Amino acid sequence: MTTNDVTEARGTDRRPPTLVFVHGTNSSSTLATGLISELTLRGHRAVAVDLPGHGRDAFYPRSYQAPQDLEGLATEPSPLSKITIDDYVEHVVDVVRRARRHGPVILAGASQGGVTVSRVGNAIPELLERVVYVAAYCCVDLPSLSAYLETPENAGSLLANVTGAIAADPAALGVARVNWRTADPERIDGIRECLAGGFTDRQMGHLLAMLEPDETAAIPLTEARGQAHTWGRIPRTYVRFTLDRLIPPALQDRFIAEADRLTPDNPTDVRSVAAPHVGPFDLPELVDIFAELAGR
Repeated sequence: MTTNDVTEARGTDRRPPTLVFVHGTNSSSTLATGLISELTLRGHRAVAVDLPGHGRDAFYPRSYQAPQDLEGLATEPSPLSKITIDDYVEHVVDVVRRARRHGPVILAGASQGGVTVSRVGNAIPELLERVVYVAAYCCVDLPSLSAYLETPENAGSLLANVTGAIAADPAALGVARVNWRTADPERIDGIRECLAGGFTDRQMGHLLAMLEPDETAAIPLTEARGQAHTWGRIPRTYVRFTLDRLIPPALQDRFIAEADRLTPDNPTDVRSVAAPHVGPFDLPELVDIFAELAGR
């Protein structure tokens, strides 16, 4: 199938689509397990990918294990320091190409996963039926994720509650190393307030156990803008999380507005779910949204 064939086929290929889901920072496909399972049980094709250095390839420093060696945690090298956004994009492009052999592909990303979604959309717009941002960074006017952290719309973010748990200098190690295994109850409550407002202690324990300590530090600084002539051709949906304290709703709305100004003939399909930043992603209303998009 040629590029032109695929472009012409968007919206006309009657085979069921495959949802490809990209996780966010310090995370893995595990956080989307519930969503993928629910969609599969409803008869949809869905897969969550592990980006390079995550999931089965995640790195857990020896100093991260109990009893923790905090001095070692601040200095122990990480293989993720050599991973770049190009590695993420190459991996997801390969997954999309394989899935596209069997029908249309919907590419979704959560949080920092939105950077990868936009870059993949720039690279292979003809292979994507739709892109979906789930409380995700969707950079358009400003060049990088980090640039949006300085905007007025981000003023309500509680990101500092998480960065306060960073155990090493990202500039020195090349990774953002978060000590999710901290025993400090105030730190845990701060992380909960930022990422998981309303989670019970048991839910919070599960979340902290699933998160991974290391994330390549370069991603927030990388060029992340969707381009009008590539990414801008793809139908897109933005799922707003109205209880998000990491990416405030005001910043999510800015992403939507910027995208719509860039491509006025391709406006964003906007949905809203009353959820904190990490969902969970198997919330019935979120599953319903993806089931509807997959069933179009």
